[in-house]
Amino acid sequence: MTTMNTLVIAEPKKMVWATRPQPLPAAGEALIKMIAAGICGTDIHAWSGNQPFFSYPRVLGHELCGEVVALGAGVEGLMPGQRVALIPYLSCLRCDACQSGKTNCCENISVTGVHQDGGFCDYLAVPASNLLPVDNVAPEAAALIEPFAISAHAVRRANVSADEHVLVVGAGPIGLGVAAIAAAAGAKVVVADTSEFRRAHAEKALGLATIDPTSDDFYQALRAQFNGRLALKVIDATGSPAAMNNAVNLMRHGGTLVYVGLHKGDLVIPDSEFHKKEATIMGSRNATREDFDRVRELMASGRLHAAMILNAHFAFSTLAETFEPQVINNRELIKGVIHFDR
Repeated sequence: MTTMNTLVIAEPKKMVWATRPQPLPAAGEALIKMIAAGICGTDIHAWSGNQPFFSYPRVLGHELCGEVVALGAGVEGLMPGQRVALIPYLSCLRCDACQSGKTNCCENISVTGVHQDGGFCDYLAVPASNLLPVDNVAPEAAALIEPFAISAHAVRRANVSADEHVLVVGAGPIGLGVAAIAAAAGAKVVVADTSEFRRAHAEKALGLATIDPTSDDFYQALRAQFNGRLALKVIDATGSPAAMNNAVNLMRHGGTLVYVGLHKGDLVIPDSEFHKKEATIMGSRNATREDFDRVRELMASGRLHAAMILNAHFAFSTLAETFEPQVINNRELIKGVIHFDR
């Protein structure tokens, strides 16, 4: 029996190594050898014990790039040696959402690395239909297609088009991805974040204007960026109830607000502002194949690149020891990628 190294969250704040059998691909599956994996906020919340709908023990990892090493029966369109990225959402394809094409919000969705074991291991067997060929994308960028796809879905929900004024609130990985993809669509994009470090990253890595939402002249600065007006489209990627409650105040009349950041509690928006602006407010969850294809295209063309959100690198072989000091306690971490031994 061939074995592999696996990193397991045994319980909150306890990450341990385990030796497990190397899986074999079932019919319709592909076996992939891990090359790179992104570290998501979900992984951090799971380590801390704050991730909803999560059970222990669990193998984390859903932002994955790997190499196909074996194929199960009936798999077509892939071949061993091919580099692939994972679409980690396993949808039932039977519920009303799936039947209407919204597989991203399937009623029975299961996410690899969240609801079932993921890719913090040497090998993983996954449905071949959930793999995206990425031979023309660098591995560390391919591992980040999933968070970029979440951003792309939010931009698509907002129906962003060229020359529109777009305010992105929150300069974490998803917000930065939203800003980059909206800018690639030709929009005039401004990023708001309370962190000076993250604003500086957005300015340097994306070349976009930023503003501090806590400053006394925030609204004047916002209007100055948009020719005296508020934003037509506001996309909130903070997950902060204070920011989310206030977001309706940041859009012009007739504008659109998309929440891609998630807050577990209730939101209380000013109804008078909502009604007088005839605002459109919507949520954005996960991503669809269309969004993954869009991100792959933007990466292959050079309009998206990993450095837009990536600012830390980790070795899988030492991750159990480095996860708490270098990930959990790293106040300047935006997005990290794990590299696996080849």
